[in-house]
Amino acid sequence: MVNYGPTYLVSAIASFGGLLFGYDIGVMANVLTMDHFKDFFHHPSSFGEGVIVSFFTLGAFLGSLVSGQTADRLSRKRTIILGSLIFVVGSIVQGAAPSRAALVTGRLINGLSIGFLSHTVPTYQSELSAPEIRGRMISLQQWAITWGILIAFWIGVGTSSITSNLSWRLPLYLQAVPAVILFVSMLFMPYSPRWLADKNRDEEALAVLARLRSGGDTSSYEVIEELNMIKEQIKLERETSIRSYGELFRFPIRRRLALGVITQVLQQLTGINVIMYYAPTIFEQAGVGGSNASRIAQGINGVVNMASTIPAILFVDRWGRRKTLIIGAIGTGTAYLILALSIAIGGTVYKDADGKKQVNMKTKGASYVAIVMVYVFVASFAISWGPVGWIYPAEIFPMSMRAKGTSITTAANWLLNFVVGLIAPKLIVTITWGLYLIFT
Repeated sequence: MVNYGPTYLVSAIASFGGLLFGYDIGVMANVLTMDHFKDFFHHPSSFGEGVIVSFFTLGAFLGSLVSGQTADRLSRKRTIILGSLIFVVGSIVQGAAPSRAALVTGRLINGLSIGFLSHTVPTYQSELSAPEIRGRMISLQQWAITWGILIAFWIGVGTSSITSNLSWRLPLYLQAVPAVILFVSMLFMPYSPRWLADKNRDEEALAVLARLRSGGDTSSYEVIEELNMIKEQIKLERETSIRSYGELFRFPIRRRLALGVITQVLQQLTGINVIMYYAPTIFEQAGVGGSNASRIAQGINGVVNMASTIPAILFVDRWGRRKTLIIGAIGTGTAYLILALSIAIGGTVYKDADGKKQVNMKTKGASYVAIVMVYVFVASFAISWGPVGWIYPAEIFPMSMRAKGTSITTAANWLLNFVVGLIAPKLIVTITWGLYLIFT
């Protein structure tokens, strides 16, 4: 009988790569609103905030392009280890930043790390998993992202009361902690059995599969059968593929590439990271009074995000990918539409002393509706586009092209993330609720 326990354990540890990304989202959402942070960096404009946020995603875009080669040559495991080390360096640079340039540099370094991890972790998980639980295993990556967001939100709420620069430096330094945990843990994790078989290291691949499926019994029929299937698949792909990046743009792989890229692009065009990075500002627009109150509302948002990912982990392999994405699109689009209408009808837009547009909510009812719709959007995303946006691209490519293919699809995700993150803060203060109609 097959035992999936070790597979769950290894996938969960690898998912710390997602927790790092989630922590960054949560920590910057709070840090950008802290008075000591604003004073130290001379009150960055909305465009300046966009640069601070988006250079992380620019680094992730560059890292994901390179990670396809490193994952194939160095292995999935070593690429994750390398990514965690880079993240530690970037976190220290950010925490100690003496200037805005140093802060942006640290964010670029951390972005490079996340580019490695966001591509390689789902690939590693998919190659460790049996087909019947593959969706669930890759969903752990998204769940870890939500945990990272949640943890960082509440750390930010706690440190915001510190009356010094430590209020924002400490959360940035603490980013290094899960990266160190990931680095140490991955030293003891197995290589991908599919990567080992592709390198003609069949005995090691058999040992890894036995460790993951049968308690180390290399004579298990199921283990031997799975290894034979992997080897047969590799043999077939070697006969039909030249395994270069150019092959991705030839029939029939180019259609898979297009589907993967479109899925990742649309995941970002839901606007999820705008909601997560700038939620305190959005909650203030919706009528939540005071920066601490908006941070707490964002903390609750993190709980909703985390909890709503659980059904996807449990049932995504039963629901199917396409149906889940369709339902998620309906839920997120509807939530955005009602959010925009509640602010447009129930609020008055005015310009503050700095010339930025602000919203004064006239009725508590409209304010409550707007806040609830943010939570509905996040729940709809977490149960659908969050996990499936990573699952689908990771499982549509053949083994020989998987690392290269998913490096391109992940790069597309980060490129859109960069663009949206750069322009969103400006749009929030210029067109207010109009931004939500764009995402609708």
